Amino acid sequence: MKSLIKLVPALLLLVFISVVFYSCQKDIRTETKAQEESQFIAATQDKGHLQQTKTFSCESALKWQDMQLRILRLPAGVNPFGLNGVRNFAYCGIALYESVVPGMPAYQSLYGQLVDMPEMPSTEPGSAYHWPTCANAALAYMNKHLYINTSAANIASMDSLENALNATYQSDVNNDETFQRSKDFGRTVAERVFTWSTADGSLNVNPPYVMAALPLWQPTAPNPTGVVGPYWGNNRPFVQGSTAGTASPLPPSYSIDPGSAYYAMVKEVYDISQALTPSQSAAAIYFNDEPGFKAGTHYLSIFSQIMHIEDPQLDFYALAQVETAISMAESQINCWKIKYTVLLDRPIRYIRNVLGHTTWTPLIPTHPHPDFPSGHSQNAGAFAAAMTSLFGDNYQFTLHTYDNIGLPPRSYNSFNEMAEDIGRSRVIGGIHYTYSCVEAKNQGRKIATNILNILKFKKD
Repeated sequence: MKSLIKLVPALLLLVFISVVFYSCQKDIRTETKAQEESQFIAATQDKGHLQQTKTFSCESALKWQDMQLRILRLPAGVNPFGLNGVRNFAYCGIALYESVVPGMPAYQSLYGQLVDMPEMPSTEPGSAYHWPTCANAALAYMNKHLYINTSAANIASMDSLENALNATYQSDVNNDETFQRSKDFGRTVAERVFTWSTADGSLNVNPPYVMAALPLWQPTAPNPTGVVGPYWGNNRPFVQGSTAGTASPLPPSYSIDPGSAYYAMVKEVYDISQALTPSQSAAAIYFNDEPGFKAGTHYLSIFSQIMHIEDPQLDFYALAQVETAISMAESQINCWKIKYTVLLDRPIRYIRNVLGHTTWTPLIPTHPHPDFPSGHSQNAGAFAAAMTSLFGDNYQFTLHTYDNIGLPPRSYNSFNEMAEDIGRSRVIGGIHYTYSCVEAKNQGRKIATNILNILKFKKD
């Protein structure tokens, strides 16, 4: 018994030593594991596949979109960019998407899908890319080249934005090689996209135009000699087959017979103008975009407003812009091709000369291009279809586009509801027929649907 008692301290000491030894070994293993993990992260943080596009915010893309809006927000009566605002939105969207899609494993380039699009550069296998830096480089290059004729102040602002984002991203990356590699990749993508854009025909859309004889379209007050984009419809399409099945029946044939469909179509515009409510007038004035965003660029502002609310990751933003912008740009080409083929005259001449209301003037100024189809309405249809595919049928939002000039915000329960409101606003404004607006919206919707079905963004 005494021997056993003598052994107890020894046994306790042995147990204590064992516990201490085990704890030390555990601490050593934990520390070693932490070191190994740290070493693994340090060794692999430059592997591009570990930092996917979806892990970054859309900051760079959103700030460049707001910069583009600053350039495109125009004073009354000024529109130096013509129809190029929507076109530029599309090419910027393509450059953005292509600059970050290598960091989106489930998605693929649009090379081989867009008409005549050049092959995009490849990333270096196993090398890291900081996708916001890629996006910044691509969008800086695109905007500086697409808006080379903007004001000196805007050019300086573009330089400042590019440099500010680069300073932030260089600090975030903390690796000069990765940062420079990312800048070079984004710029190379943009160089190829921009060069491709210069051959789409948009530089040759305003050569001398020979007017058709009345009763076909001719310019009217307040632009009695103005002709906008007579050959825009000849521009290279973005997506082959995008307009298949989208054509509308032609508008009613010209007639001065009071019982004719043409007479009724014009008379509706006049009748509406004689009993406008404050609410109707407000809609027409809001979407007249004067001063503000002309030739469809209001939709770029709407897109930006939605993205500020949603604040998505960079991968979603890039996909949303490229889908929406291509749909709109393609729709605009189609719209202008039909305009200068059908040559439907605007309401003002008929109302004055045939209906006999010689002093009649529409609520908003008549634009210097043919009536059918309505450009604003066709853009609205394409925009609504693309955005609905992204956010659903019941997306509620409020427009604040013209808060800066005191126009009340406008709220909607869906993008389609907004598109319908825009179409009505053109009839209320006295510059389009109902048929031109309804069919234009349908055409835009169908074109966007075709594009979303034809283009394969995801890999098989």
